[in-house]
Amino acid sequence: MSDRPQRERVVLAHRRGARMVRTRVEVQEQTQVGDALVRGLVRAQLGLALRLAAVVVAIAVALLVITTTFPELAAHSVFGIRLNWFILAGLAYPLLYCIGRLYVRLAEQAERDFVRVVDSEP
Repeated sequence: MSDRPQRERVVLAHRRGARMVRTRVEVQEQTQVGDALVRGLVRAQLGLALRLAAVVVAIAVALLVITTTFPELAAHSVFGIRLNWFILAGLAYPLLYCIGRLYVRLAEQAERDFVRVVDSEP
C-alpha cells in the first residue's frame, strides 16, 4: 500500500478554550439559573426605561406648567419664531432626542454586561 501515515482527525472541541461555558448552557436550556439571568436583564432594561420615561414626563409637565404660568411667552418672538415654539424646537426636542440616544446606549451596555456574565467562566 502506501508509506504515508494514517490521517488523524483534529477536533477543536479538545482545545481548552473551545468548550461551551456553563452559564450559556443554562440560558440556552432555560433552566432556573438561565431564567434568572434573563429576568435580570429584562428587569435592568425595564428599570432604565421607567427612569428615563419619568425624566421625559417631568420635562413635559415642566413645559406645560411654564406655558400655563407665563402665557405672555407666546407673545414674544426670537428670530421671528414665537418663544414657546422656539423652546419646544430648540430645547425640548433635542433634549428628548438625547434621552433616546442615552437609553439606547445604556440598554446596549446592559446587554453587553449580560453577555459578559453569560460568557464568563464559572
